[in-house]
Formats: sequence, structure tokens, C-alpha cells
Amino acid sequence: MRTWAADDPKAGLMARKRDALVGAALQAFLDEGYAGSSVNRIAASAGVSIKTLYRHFDDKDDLFIAVIQSACTLDTDTTDPPWFDAPPLTGLTGAGAEHLRRVLSDEQLGLYRVVVRESQRFPELGQRYQQKVVGHDIALVARYVARWPADLRGKINDPVHLARRFGALLREGLFERALLGGAVPEAEEIDDQALRAATDILTLAEAGRL
Repeated sequence: MRTWAADDPKAGLMARKRDALVGAALQAFLDEGYAGSSVNRIAASAGVSIKTLYRHFDDKDDLFIAVIQSACTLDTDTTDPPWFDAPPLTGLTGAGAEHLRRVLSDEQLGLYRVVVRESQRFPELGQRYQQKVVGHDIALVARYVARWPADLRGKINDPVHLARRFGALLREGLFERALLGGAVPEAEEIDDQALRAATDILTLAEAGRL
């Protein structure tokens, strides 16, 4: 992704054009899939030239990743989330609820379906999705574990494995249901699932099974 310095006179205009391109690309990917989407049509829908598109993005794959990051509201800076300083149960519950609200959004579910549908023809999509979305949350939870009390940290063999197991417990049942067209859970169900997954993970951690 190309960037412009904040003091560049064109920075504001470039940011608006980039946002327009990401919005047009999101709609194109959801409507037409990855393979069916044309960068020329995306540029036209955004009201910019194809040259402008390539000033912001290296290729369609780069644009797709920008769409994923935007739809998932992934924070690409180094700011820690509010739950990062909370004790383990509170923090994991907050992390889990945040993760579920993101992956269960209409846009995120739609993009995940695109990745699954296109990944056989374009395996790099699945790889980049895994890296940018799944990998982002795994790394964040693993970093959070490093802040836990020493007696609990000492029982954990692999924080990354813990983070992966936590993600699986979070999505169990809810994600598959929504992905296949079932009801998207309400806030209360999301909070309950996050608390249950956090409790289960801490039980395993205390037992030295992670």
C-alpha cells in the first residue's frame, strides 16, 4: 500500500481517493467475487483513473487486502486495545467479543465467502487472509498472554497455540451458523460465547495443557 506523508499537500485528497477505491472494491468483490472483479471497473466506480488506482495499490491482490483490513477494522498501528491491561478473564472476554463482532459482520462474512470460493484458483488470497486477519488476532492474544501474572504464564507452553485454541472456541457454532446463512447472534450471545471461551481457555492454561 502506498502512503503519503501527513504534511504532503496532497495527503488529504489521496486519502479520500483511497477510501473511495476501497469502498468500490469492497462492493465489487462482494458482488462479483475476486476473479470477476475488474480493476478498471473499480477505478471507474470510485471516480478515479486506473493510474490513480495503481498509485495507491500494487495490484488487485494488494487492493483486496486493503478491503479486508478496512472491513475487519484491523488496527495497523501499535496502539494496544482497551482490554490489553485487564486481568486474564476480563481481557480474554473483551478480546473474544471484539473478535466475534468483527468476523460476524455482514462485510466480513461476505469477504470470507469470497476467499473460500476463490482460494482454489487464487491460493494467495487464502494465505494473505490467514496472515492479515487470523494472524493479526493470534499475534495480539499471544502478546497479551505475556502480560499475565508470572504464575499463570509459567504454566503456558506456547502462547500462539493458546491463541489459536481460543479463536477456535470463540467461533465454534456461531461462525459456521452465520456463514451458512443462519441467524447472526445478538450481542448477548456474543458476550456469553466470549466469556465461555475465555473461561475454558483459562481452565486449560491452569492445568498446564497449553
